[in-house]
Amino acid sequence: MSVNPGDPGDPAAEPDAELLALWAKVFGFARTGDAESLAAYVDAGIPVNLTNDSGDTLVMLAAYHGHPAAVRALVERSAEVNRLNDRGQSPLAGAVFKAEREVVTVLLAGGADPAAGTPSAIDTATMFEQAELLALLRG
Repeated sequence: MSVNPGDPGDPAAEPDAELLALWAKVFGFARTGDAESLAAYVDAGIPVNLTNDSGDTLVMLAAYHGHPAAVRALVERSAEVNRLNDRGQSPLAGAVFKAEREVVTVLLAGGADPAAGTPSAIDTATMFEQAELLALLRG
């Protein structure tokens, strides 16, 4: 697993096994929605914009997997809600794709841009005929 802590640093430097295991654990918290543990690890120094080898941030994983409390905890810690993964997808578009209304609401309140990414959250809501989410995205 290759992970980017969100800092430019030396791309040739590979983190040690212990650090990779720690990051994998934190990504697991995002996927499962363990907001309390996520917040504690970020507060202790894990970068809030940590990315995995696909460019998915913690907020992307929490959003895609439908965990509004985890998304909120990350947003409160200044997660970049408009940061795109390596495929050009935004956390908001991921939440719209999964029809996670509460996550969409949290991301919008945190400054997420409905037009960011490809496809954007607006494009995704239109494509999947999610009229309620489309109305929410358009304000």
